[in-house]
Amino acid sequence: MSALSASHPAILGLVSYLEHDVHPSIVLDTDYNILAANAAYRRQFGINDSAPLGEKCHRVSHHYAVPCDQAGEHCPMRKARDSKVPERVLHIHHTPRGPEHVDVELRPILDEQDRVVAFVERLNTVTLAAAQPQQQGLVGRAPAFQAALASLQRAAPAQIPVLLQGESGTGKELFARALHLGSPRATGPLVVVDCTGLNDSLFESELFGYEKGAFTGATQRKIGLAEAAHGGTLFLDEIGEVPLTMQVKLLRLIESGSFRPVGSLRTLHSDFRLISATHKPLKEMVAAGTFREDLYYRISGFPIRLPALRERVEDLPMLAQSLLQRMAGAHTVTLTSEAQARLSLHAFPGNIRELRNILERARLFADDGLIRPEHLPEDLAPTSSTVSTRGSRSSLADLAQLVEQFQGPRSELAQVLGISERTLYRRLRKLGL
Repeated sequence: MSALSASHPAILGLVSYLEHDVHPSIVLDTDYNILAANAAYRRQFGINDSAPLGEKCHRVSHHYAVPCDQAGEHCPMRKARDSKVPERVLHIHHTPRGPEHVDVELRPILDEQDRVVAFVERLNTVTLAAAQPQQQGLVGRAPAFQAALASLQRAAPAQIPVLLQGESGTGKELFARALHLGSPRATGPLVVVDCTGLNDSLFESELFGYEKGAFTGATQRKIGLAEAAHGGTLFLDEIGEVPLTMQVKLLRLIESGSFRPVGSLRTLHSDFRLISATHKPLKEMVAAGTFREDLYYRISGFPIRLPALRERVEDLPMLAQSLLQRMAGAHTVTLTSEAQARLSLHAFPGNIRELRNILERARLFADDGLIRPEHLPEDLAPTSSTVSTRGSRSSLADLAQLVEQFQGPRSELAQVLGISERTLYRRLRKLGL
């Protein structure tokens, strides 16, 4: 059998089958041409009738003139052609609603000689994060962010314990909330336990609760956070701070769900999904004897590394706009392109938390609703790490995102990227922009 055409009986049969799928789905030939598209796909991209037939999939979904892998993104087609099994990848698609994160599954169609002759592509919009500014939740489009989001998308529906690792200020609680909302326990509680600054007795009473009269001042029974998380998710933030003497009790809670409130002889049980987070090097702490090895392996069933802000600098405009929307109140404040360019040269050792603080301060000076460079702290300056990160941003996929987000002239964009205008225009031509 040669490559399939849109009129081939096998394609017509697939179209009939795909029309019953609520997810957007298409049939592609081996040259990226769309042979068939169901109604959900046409609605996703605002297409009427049979308009996408014969179009290249990357033109419809990405507005690229070349396939995704030639524009710096991962394309599952080449991998599926070689492996002959389904492949999945997280992409950003451009829809009438704006850019959206999409989980793309590509299934190869084989002929009698076991040759790949076509593909079925099925799209699942990711609701756990946004690819454009929004007033709540996770936002981002940078490759480093997408890698963390792809892991989150895989882990969320499962019961497996997740360990979020990353520097302070990278948004661990937002990731934990997204994991909870994407799980079957989304209707249950998300209980956050801040493990910092708690000694043995405080940690035990906060986590396990206590009985009336258990100690001086215990005038009534208090439900612990472990019990409060029953049916939902327990998030242990900065678990590396848990005292070594308490780690064995925590291990018992995680392994069996059983615990005993302070001052009680009763053993209680709580059913929860566990998410932990830390900025500390737990493996090194295990080697040093300050963190239990058995506890480490119990909490790190699915580790996810959260990128620092300097690793996702291209997300700065979107993050800044989102943060300003969230703190706006009655007054809308925006960044000028000059202020935005200056922010992009800062290393942000404090990550998103530092960005929020900078914007909180700057908006107090923006009487006309515009944050200008003079409203930013004087000590904002580029560092060697910023320059190297900025250089890595010049891949074609990142460039396509930056062009869409950047408000200033092309000469200013070239300066921010650290490349010449001539190089910038050459790369834009490759993208068909």
